[in-house]
Amino acid sequence: MKLAVILLTAGLVVTPVSAAAYSEAAPPDTPQQIAARLATAPGQAGRWIDHGRLMVAVVDEAAAAQVRAAGALPQYVERDQQQLDHLLGQVDRIARSQQGLQSWGIDPVTNSVVVKTRTVTNAFATLGEGVRVVRVHSDFRQQSGEINPGDPWWPGSESNCSVGFPATDAQGNKHFLTAGHCTNDAGQAAYGASGQTNRLGTSNVGGTHSVNAREGDMGVVAVTEAGWTISPNVNTWGQPAVTVTGAAEAIVGDTVCHSGNTAPNWECGTVTAVNQSIDYGSVVIDGLTTTTACSEGGDSGGAWLRGNQAVGLHSGGNSTCSQNEDNSIFQPVTEALAKWSLTLLTGSSDPGDPDPDPGERMYSNGADYPIRDFQVAVSSVKATATGRTNSPVKVTVEGNHTCLEDLNISLVAPSGRWYYLQRSGGLTCHPLPASKTYSVAADETAAGTWTLRIGDNGYGDTGTLTNWSITL
Repeated sequence: MKLAVILLTAGLVVTPVSAAAYSEAAPPDTPQQIAARLATAPGQAGRWIDHGRLMVAVVDEAAAAQVRAAGALPQYVERDQQQLDHLLGQVDRIARSQQGLQSWGIDPVTNSVVVKTRTVTNAFATLGEGVRVVRVHSDFRQQSGEINPGDPWWPGSESNCSVGFPATDAQGNKHFLTAGHCTNDAGQAAYGASGQTNRLGTSNVGGTHSVNAREGDMGVVAVTEAGWTISPNVNTWGQPAVTVTGAAEAIVGDTVCHSGNTAPNWECGTVTAVNQSIDYGSVVIDGLTTTTACSEGGDSGGAWLRGNQAVGLHSGGNSTCSQNEDNSIFQPVTEALAKWSLTLLTGSSDPGDPDPDPGERMYSNGADYPIRDFQVAVSSVKATATGRTNSPVKVTVEGNHTCLEDLNISLVAPSGRWYYLQRSGGLTCHPLPASKTYSVAADETAAGTWTLRIGDNGYGDTGTLTNWSITL
């Protein structure tokens, strides 16, 4: 319940403040800046933006005090993050056998797991009030249709998609990220114009640079042809270009905009949910973000931004665009960068002149942490290195577990930013290798506490984290 507070000014003496005093005051931190420095803690259960304030769900006073100290507003809720993750795991197992579902995932605002469905269903009734079932009347679809982010490109003889974000690999080679369903074919020619003309490179080189499954909807096009360059300046279709300066994770309530080659080309809206499982009918994809912005066929793969920060690659949208609805969907860009060890091209980067290497510094934690069903193992290291991190940051996980596909593995930087190393998913279990190394495209201050989080989302499997290291 929101309470209206009225301040009676009778008898109150107000001293005028000069314009100079106002100009000298530091501007307040944005919700995104507060979110970046607010570290996650066991007592938190999600965050969102409401009327310009960062709201954080908490279950105890210790967490509330931490949130207030950071400049955010705590909201007491019933279920903590572990309980929500457990509910989501139960929902996910039921959802895989259901027809007519649109999406499912955690909603921090209502402190529940929300299932959106096009048909009446009682499949989730036994899970209690922590699961909300919402009827919707439209379908999500992966879009297709007729090198700055947002420009059109053509996969072979197929209809066009849109360019996402430019990136470079460790050798300085040029690429751009786009949607996985635009890059399904291995080694397919990629063109900058229709009619298979103006070849710019090759999509999904080696058949290992595209995903359109539970893991995500993301792919890579290698820009190899002479005369083609990549640029961090986003095509805003008649408005001044936006120069990308970095990558970020979207927050519920964020204002985001996307660029794609189909009208209205440049469209803005609000993030309604993050880390959602979306059922496109032909495929279910985890970890996607929904927004109110409209989109059309041909926008697939295009660039989503929060200000000048890259946040996503366009994945799909509603069959009809309705006001204040979940109209468009994007794949978080940080996950795509990390998967293929790519570095986002920003306004200060030059693909021919990579940033200087600050030197590799390794830190590790050899304590044993059990990995139990529907619990999260948390292990931290404190880095004393100076300067920025090298890119990519390398994370090596050592231990054992009976089902790698049941694990969500994340790295939390000292800034509070999350980097997903691996998302759960898959019908067949494989054991966690004794040692597994992940690469993370991160540009962070190296010093501070780095945290590894391993969440187990499956029944009846066990394991232990025996050691992990991070090379900065």
